[in-house]
Amino acid sequence: MMTEGPEPVCMAVAEVLAAQDLERDAADSLDAALALATTLHTPGQRDRYRRLLERAIERADRALAAADEERAALQEQELAAGGERALATSMGARSTLARAHAARAEDALHGAVQLSLSAQRAPTREACDDGWRRAEAIVAGAEASARAAEISAAELEAGAPRSKVARAARAAAHKAEVAARAARRIIEERNHAYTFHTESGFSFGEGWHVAAAAVLAGAAIQVEPGKAGTPHAEAFLRDAGLGDHLQAYRSRPRAMKQTTEIVARAFKAGPSSAQRRLRAAFLGDAPIPGSVTGWVDRRLAEAPAGASCRKKVLLWIREGLHHPHRNTTHAELLELTDLVRGTGLVPVLTGDALRGGQVPEGAVDMTLFWKDPAFRQLDMRRAQLQFFEHLRRAHGVVGQLGVTTAGMDGPALLGLPTMYLTDTPNVRMRQWVGAVPDYQEIVRESGYLERVRRVLSGWAEARSCPGM
Repeated sequence: MMTEGPEPVCMAVAEVLAAQDLERDAADSLDAALALATTLHTPGQRDRYRRLLERAIERADRALAAADEERAALQEQELAAGGERALATSMGARSTLARAHAARAEDALHGAVQLSLSAQRAPTREACDDGWRRAEAIVAGAEASARAAEISAAELEAGAPRSKVARAARAAAHKAEVAARAARRIIEERNHAYTFHTESGFSFGEGWHVAAAAVLAGAAIQVEPGKAGTPHAEAFLRDAGLGDHLQAYRSRPRAMKQTTEIVARAFKAGPSSAQRRLRAAFLGDAPIPGSVTGWVDRRLAEAPAGASCRKKVLLWIREGLHHPHRNTTHAELLELTDLVRGTGLVPVLTGDALRGGQVPEGAVDMTLFWKDPAFRQLDMRRAQLQFFEHLRRAHGVVGQLGVTTAGMDGPALLGLPTMYLTDTPNVRMRQWVGAVPDYQEIVRESGYLERVRRVLSGWAEARSCPGM
């Protein structure tokens, strides 16, 4: 009959062997993962890399738990050889854990960088905030791995402080800590501001979006520094009462696309209130300067006979390098001019330079008005809005029409009825349709010119020209 004494010993030895198998599997998984390091940019490799790291960590944790438990049992029975095997297994598992957690912390840093960039570019505030929450969860994972790597390194140093494996684990723990700190800085340095661009390559009109988001929702603003237009932008924002919303320029600001949604939300909550607040901020309460009114009055004095006191429509021309397929064609300009004149309104051309032909008959040319010295002073941003306001107040401008261009948006926010033309629905700007009063999207589809004509007829009938 077999005695009971040797049975636990046999079971303990078997468990040690199982722990060794787990430790070897963990080490093999880590080696396989690290072998992929130079190919992580190729499709599917990073996911495979992460699965291998998770397997290495899971197997090493199990090996460590099994080896530590059985080493204690073997020591009690004075099985030195088995204890040495268990100790070696524990050291191997801790070494694998330190290196695998370091690799996972560095991978988390990569993920946090990519996700934070994506979040910062998200088109809505909700998507942006959700992206940052997910980025912070990834950072927390990096920090957890750094702590785990430190524990493994410290335990190896306690048992064999001068060993090669302990030194390697300490180096891995240091790498994990560096990665975790860099990942946390991404979260701490998150930039909540929207950029008021002053570089010529950006749309001038998008400045109205940013400033409106600050007026209506308290958005933080940073001004693109060191450009010719930087002082003018800062002057406009301070004149609009937004000095407290300005912050020092930093990289990775929020996406400009979010500002249209912010403005739309404020208008939906109270269109009249939103419009009053923007008019007060953007135009101020001082009279429009004589330099602005004089320039407009002189140009209209040169208009075709009878045009000066007839109702008018601004007809926008777009000629830009960004998305050139959206530029105004001369053929469509002629069609729109005929529609405007056919409803009894005077077309006033504004925006970019007229290309490919003469000024259409009966139209008033005010293109490139902003290049005149009257609109190039420090107050140029406000002066350009005052240009539109004076046309509305004193010269019977009852609306504006043109291809999608942000230059139209300042006057639209201040109350000038607006139609913009587009080949397909504009996801970003159509948020203002139904929110900003009299703001309409016209998709170029069958019958769109008839729709434009009906709107123009409504403008002609509903508004009066001063002095008429």
